[in-house]
Amino acid sequence: MRHLRIRKLVWYLTFAATVLPSVAQAQVMIDMSRVTCADYLALPPDQSRIFAAWMSGWYNQKTGYVWINLGAYARNVANVTQWCRSNPGELVMTGLTRATQSKE
Repeated sequence: MRHLRIRKLVWYLTFAATVLPSVAQAQVMIDMSRVTCADYLALPPDQSRIFAAWMSGWYNQKTGYVWINLGAYARNVANVTQWCRSNPGELVMTGLTRATQSKE
């Protein structure tokens, strides 16, 4: 009987050890509508690509654009990046809206 209790305890501790690290991970929430061009331009290249892809998908979903157009994506990223270099204090969302108006 005691052996069974020890096995249960070991099983529970093992389960807790596998679950707790995933629960304890820090989560960061970012209001994407408040990211400035300076923030975007300061990102390392790999993070900049991820940010641009995420923002493109999010923005396209919000505007109802459901097609994947890699040419338009590359143009929009280049347009937003260029616009941000001239307007570092502005929001990326403003630049994204300006860059995508030409595709409509």
